[in-house]
Amino acid sequence: MDSELTKQSLWVPRRASTASPIESPTSPTSGAPAQASVPEHTENDGEPSPLSPSDPTSTEPQQRQRRDSRVKNTGRRIAQIVKLKPEFVEQYKEYHANVWPEVLKQIKECQIRDYSIFHDPGTGILFASFLYVGYGFADDMERMRDNPKVREWWALTDGMQESLVEGAVSSADGGWWREVESVFYAA
Repeated sequence: MDSELTKQSLWVPRRASTASPIESPTSPTSGAPAQASVPEHTENDGEPSPLSPSDPTSTEPQQRQRRDSRVKNTGRRIAQIVKLKPEFVEQYKEYHANVWPEVLKQIKECQIRDYSIFHDPGTGILFASFLYVGYGFADDMERMRDNPKVREWWALTDGMQESLVEGAVSSADGGWWREVESVFYAA
């Protein structure tokens, strides 16, 4: 059996043919093995699916796309600052050594990865850095705000902080941490 057919059969769904990838169909006229035609998986528009590899024998990793044709987001780095009131430094550190599981779960569900908060005791500045890998930052932040446990967490920690955003009221109202500009990055 042709090893190329076997490799392709492992990659492509058998919806267009009733022949098993193990069977070798024969030509109805000559009885000789027929040339295998392996259909590409297609979406409704007739174009090849982004889930179909261009070369099924390649050992190179294939870039996968979601069914809605969005390429996996490699991430947007975001950095923010807020001021920590000096009388709350130890309490703030204690809280963040034991972040509630519901808060951590919501952070992950909102497509935030590699999240760190740093403290500069000389200025009282808290510097937060994270990678956002989702597709709608505003929508994900709205989902974060809608979580009652996250809002409860913010109610505890906001009182320890002083926003550097003029007119900011709370994390729940948005804009509590001030986003800062990236001026250098080396991977």
